[in-house]
Amino acid sequence: MKKLFITLVISIFMQGCATTYQSNGYTGGYSETQLDENVFKVSFRGNGFTNSERTEDFTLLRSAELAIANGYKYFVIVNGGTSISKSTHITPTTYNTTASVYGTGNYAYGTATTTQYGGQSYNVSKPSTSNTIICFKDKPKDAMSYNANFIYKNIRKKYDIQSPIE
Repeated sequence: MKKLFITLVISIFMQGCATTYQSNGYTGGYSETQLDENVFKVSFRGNGFTNSERTEDFTLLRSAELAIANGYKYFVIVNGGTSISKSTHITPTTYNTTASVYGTGNYAYGTATTTQYGGQSYNVSKPSTSNTIICFKDKPKDAMSYNANFIYKNIRKKYDIQSPIE
């Protein structure tokens, strides 16, 4: 029961630790490179508490922001994907020994107890998503396109991110 409680508390805590929507930093975030006047490579890197859906959504959100900021209404993803880097972390192992000794006459008696702490193994998965987008002023007829304003509003609403534009 105690382990279940601890697992529950850790799970709730970890939900609050996922990478927030921010420019790329130590804990992750978005970055972009302009490849042409209307072409961008947009990426979002998450931390060990971020799921793939969040990195995909935040990559779409940053794509919509770039389209809007550059005077475009639509964008098309021409190349994209999500990857996950996996690693294992093992906590340090420590030992604590407590002992008691008592004596009587020529004899001594004692007990000792050693307790081990740590040595747990944790698997960490860090997702990242990258898309190459082409932006358009008018809706392209021959491609699956995204409406930048629609994406912008809906993903911000989904994650309760305040909008600097509105």
